[in-house]
Amino acid sequence: MAPLCAIFRRHLKEQNLKYTPERADILNSILEFDDVFEADSLMQMMRDRGNRASKATVYRTLKLLQEAGIINFALFDSKQSHYQLVYGQAPCDYMVCVETGKFIRISSDEITALRDRICREHGWEPVGHRFQLYGISPEAAQHATEDS
Repeated sequence: MAPLCAIFRRHLKEQNLKYTPERADILNSILEFDDVFEADSLMQMMRDRGNRASKATVYRTLKLLQEAGIINFALFDSKQSHYQLVYGQAPCDYMVCVETGKFIRISSDEITALRDRICREHGWEPVGHRFQLYGISPEAAQHATEDS
């Protein structure tokens, strides 16, 4: 598997764009997140380190990284856009609390098997998936009971 910077450089070259120090800093910062991240938290991390990429540069770079297949957009709630590193990663599935916005990563061989079966039934080759369950977490349910 090619290094991410090489994948990103190749995509930028196809778009007649340059691999700038700001774009390199953004990619390197993304690699430090263990799970999903928000653009605002990415920008804050970069500012804390003295990197001064503008908000516009961060958002444009996130879009380019999505187009290159390096990150994915994952919308867990209507308040904030969340992203995750996907290139070279196993699919990540999540359960999301609709009350608190809290999310947890889940892993299920059954989901992958279902994806593969559905793809085969339609003559497709599976290459990945994104699965999100929405519900009410035990903490949110307890809080609602206490408020009643």
